[in-house]
Amino acid sequence: METIIKTEDLSIAFGGHWAVSDVSIDIKRNIFTSVIGPNGAGKTTFFNLLSGQLSPTKGRVFYKGEDITKHSVIQRTRNGIGRSFQITNVFPNITVLENVRLAIQSREQVRFDLFRHFKSYRQFEEEAMNLLETVLLAEKAEIPAASLSHGEKRKLEIAMLLALNTEVLLLDEPTAGMSLEEVPAILNVIKNIKEQEDRTVVLIEHKMDMVLDLSDRMMVLFNGELLAEGTPEEIMANETVQAAYIGGDPNDSTTT
Repeated sequence: METIIKTEDLSIAFGGHWAVSDVSIDIKRNIFTSVIGPNGAGKTTFFNLLSGQLSPTKGRVFYKGEDITKHSVIQRTRNGIGRSFQITNVFPNITVLENVRLAIQSREQVRFDLFRHFKSYRQFEEEAMNLLETVLLAEKAEIPAASLSHGEKRKLEIAMLLALNTEVLLLDEPTAGMSLEEVPAILNVIKNIKEQEDRTVVLIEHKMDMVLDLSDRMMVLFNGELLAEGTPEEIMANETVQAAYIGGDPNDSTTT
């Protein structure tokens, strides 16, 4: 099975604190991988290193075999790595459809031209509508993005990532801030993406029922280090992981 993202001894220190320390992982193409761990384990920092928001203190990141450690966020996005954030990032004052269409135009490097006939953008709008159907937002296409609920904005953000033709989606707590009623909808969207089997999804999420339902593989971070990785069944049966989650020191042999 082909590796799409690989890290070697990936590490970053802030002052004297190692937020991520010597993490070496292989993420396989089209395999759904979840990153879990207690609060402060380094999960979001690890995502920031993968997506280019942060530069590592040491170690390297590879994408499709190419060393991208020094590539910018924009370079990584153009190469195929898209990243969502815990806070939604959409354009509130234009329609839902226009948000996605602009993402497609950005991918194609086509700027908006006031004097260009609107029909010349039709191909982009058709693709945008198809993506809105994927994220279950087609019926909201013509309303301003500001009118969407929080959960719907998360779905729109995912549609915009898909519009960039990203092969890897880094989803950082996509259900953060959602009401209980909104969670099943975003779960269905992520399931739709997984079932298409043409993208690699890496998920940070605290809702373990969601993680177990979606994941093919799981990796556990604890104090910035890779504590364990494996199938959901292997991770749930791992006593070291259990110790970390109940607040013990997984390296302490006296922990029960």
